[in-house]
Amino acid sequence: MFRIRKITNPYLEGNIKSVERIKEIIRLQFPALKANEIENISQQMINQVRKKYQTSLVVADDFSGNIRGFAILLYMSDLKFCYLDLIAVTPGKPTSGVGGSIYERIREEAASLGTIGLFFECLPDDPKLCRDTSIIDQNMKRLAFYERFGAYPIINTKYETPVKPENDCPPYLVYDDLGSGRSLSSGELKRIIRAILKRKYSLYCPPEYIKRVVASIKDNPVKLRAPRYVKTDEDESLRQIKKGDNRIRLFVNGRHHIHHVKEVGYVESPVRVKTIFREISKLGIISEGKVNEFPDKFIYYVHDPKYVKYFKTVCTGLEPGKSVYPYVFPIRNAAKPPKMVSVRAGYYCIDTFTPLNLNAYQAARWGVNCTLTAADSILEGNRIAYVLTRPPGHHAERFVFGGFCYFNNAAIAANYLSKYGNVAILDLDYHHGNGQQQIFYERRDVLTISIHGHPSFAYPYFSGFRGETGKNDGLGYNFNFPLKEVINGIEYREILKKTLRIIRKFRPEFLIVALGLDTAKGDPTGTWILSPRDFYLNGKMLAGLKMPVLFIQEGGYRNRYLGINAKNFFRGFYEEYIQHNPIKIL
Repeated sequence: MFRIRKITNPYLEGNIKSVERIKEIIRLQFPALKANEIENISQQMINQVRKKYQTSLVVADDFSGNIRGFAILLYMSDLKFCYLDLIAVTPGKPTSGVGGSIYERIREEAASLGTIGLFFECLPDDPKLCRDTSIIDQNMKRLAFYERFGAYPIINTKYETPVKPENDCPPYLVYDDLGSGRSLSSGELKRIIRAILKRKYSLYCPPEYIKRVVASIKDNPVKLRAPRYVKTDEDESLRQIKKGDNRIRLFVNGRHHIHHVKEVGYVESPVRVKTIFREISKLGIISEGKVNEFPDKFIYYVHDPKYVKYFKTVCTGLEPGKSVYPYVFPIRNAAKPPKMVSVRAGYYCIDTFTPLNLNAYQAARWGVNCTLTAADSILEGNRIAYVLTRPPGHHAERFVFGGFCYFNNAAIAANYLSKYGNVAILDLDYHHGNGQQQIFYERRDVLTISIHGHPSFAYPYFSGFRGETGKNDGLGYNFNFPLKEVINGIEYREILKKTLRIIRKFRPEFLIVALGLDTAKGDPTGTWILSPRDFYLNGKMLAGLKMPVLFIQEGGYRNRYLGINAKNFFRGFYEEYIQHNPIKIL
């Protein structure tokens, strides 16, 4: 098993070792490259202005950080094309499917940028160009591989002319139209070749050589070499962009229903997931994914291990149908927690209505699995993921649970993704996202924003004031928007607009939305009056951020309209998103 993800910042914790390992592979696989060029890859990714192109890495790893293969992609935005600089698999490792998967991801990336196409060099299969005949067979296999995707060498130019007469095996320039069938004009190709040779190979290609190659382009439209290895009707499916269909990847907590508290007035019930799933399935834009299991360490990074152990131990020891509710709330002494289980519930809880029972731990634990699976899907290149789970999570802090919440899914996902890029959490629940605030209050790599009812009347009452803006390194990275008791959709969107400006200024790699639907009119836990139309418009506004988004279900308890509101939100989001992210799909 391996995943494929994109790296844009080589200096983040989750990327440093990967980038260094990639440099080692380059030294082994491409000995002709100069040492300083390899070492400068990291700096090249950060400093894009001087080179006039954006550099990113696409990496295949095995979830433990072991590199299976990689590619370096250059994007020249002024000319709207991508250049595949290097692609390689790790020597000595099983390579079945790795190279093809990486190349498919590169094509998806190029297509998502709205480019003319993808260009790269490939060593020739013509003995007249390659005196070293020992590599001809390998060159033929490589060109046959690319032909399967509809990528062919450009012909009738002097691109494959050696820079120096003694040079051997000058490469072809290959063009992949990404399945569009689009031909190139001579003017486009002249600009593209000039950019490749000047920006990428200026140290190797003198001006007179570049001028000679560019002047050799006569065909209009540009001609590509006819297929030699693959029939034109073979593998037609590979020529289309298969995965980048922009559907919303859905991950459902299949064990949520085992946590069913049947006491009168307990509104956090299994029907919530059922009604949302039924309605959003009607949209035709959902692709459900398989949920994977993850180790406890990802929870321990966010929640105190003593609390986690207590939660698990108490739940597994309770009889079916029996619940433990907090009723004593001692002043917390970290060194001396109470011995009685019922009293200790108050030590770890912030209210009197969030029970511990036989299945609470398992339901919450599988919510974490759903969340981390969805986070991985974002790392793998999916732009939109939705975790449909219960119990919710945004009230759970590092040391405590409450508000129906046991594990803070949004915080666990944010911490997980923060190793690969900055993260913003936008909490849209009616109630303050106190959990995320407390967990990240002294960190600047995770921006936390919450729109909620003012704590003077809305749970959890003790946090969510406007003056709570972070501490130490996190000062200025926590924003609260506590609002009045009755808010309509127009007023709400004025605040939402402000939060989107803050997020744009922060420029995160990933956005996590804690999606509470209890802002709806008639919700038993809220006082606001948002309509299905308001949820539709809110979704459209969020899509304007144009960044990878992980939605995690939080509150929302008016079951009659819960699914309808969710459907309208995602319909609005998707309609706006797809306008700005067109991509040809199979």
